[in-house]
Amino acid sequence: MLDGRSSLPGIVFGTFNMENSAFSSVHTGAVRGGGVTPTNIVSLLSDARARSARLVVKLCNGRDSFVKNDDGTFSFTKWKALIDGYRLVNLGPFINDGTLIGHYLIDEPHMTAKWGGKVIPQATIEAMAQYSKQIWPSMTTFVRTTPTWLESSSVTYTHLDAGWAQYQSGKGDAATWIVAEVAAAKRKGLGLAVGLNVLDGGNGSSRIAGWSNGKYAMSAGEIRSYGGALLGQTHACAFFMWMYDAPYYGRSDVKSAMTEISAKARSHAKTSCR
Repeated sequence: MLDGRSSLPGIVFGTFNMENSAFSSVHTGAVRGGGVTPTNIVSLLSDARARSARLVVKLCNGRDSFVKNDDGTFSFTKWKALIDGYRLVNLGPFINDGTLIGHYLIDEPHMTAKWGGKVIPQATIEAMAQYSKQIWPSMTTFVRTTPTWLESSSVTYTHLDAGWAQYQSGKGDAATWIVAEVAAAKRKGLGLAVGLNVLDGGNGSSRIAGWSNGKYAMSAGEIRSYGGALLGQTHACAFFMWMYDAPYYGRSDVKSAMTEISAKARSHAKTSCR
């Protein structure tokens, strides 16, 4: 299924937390959460449109702490209250022209360490997507977790549109891994955003210190290899890297590799995430 809403070529090549000012012919979009509010989202999207860029937005204030109970578990009540703040904001024009790719519901619901020792159940993810669709019926709904985890439940995803496959070297061979994730997405009737953990997901060959202690950023060769494998899948509907870091993105070798992978995203079929 192709997405004809955006007049821009291919699929977005973006980065988490990249400011609009950094968009270019290479970096054509971003995932934005923290700092996005009902009062500034229209100006943020208008500016992205003017720069020929596309955004996925997280509408619950970015940080997980805003949607947690006192025991660290997920609070659907708090999440809904934050989403309700956007009810009177006219997002329709940005959804219709593809500037607003979709609504990023929540991050890594499968990680018990993040959610008070419990996962956010797949049924709750579907309920969150349904809540979003009640407000914005045509806006694509994403959750940042793999299709294989989503498939591990018997839940039928009627309102959730897409899962997320973010690769890092510890997941094994990139080509083999992404084939399995694409197959799971197709079996569950889901679209699929793909991407790389460029700051913490390297195999150590770069010798570039990662964002976290003991981790390594990806080398230019890794970006080319892993990114090429992911973008070789026609089911991929968006490509996002975690996350923006000016010194790393400014390296000449990294810039060259990202330019090559961005070209692959630009020439990719305009696959729908829905």
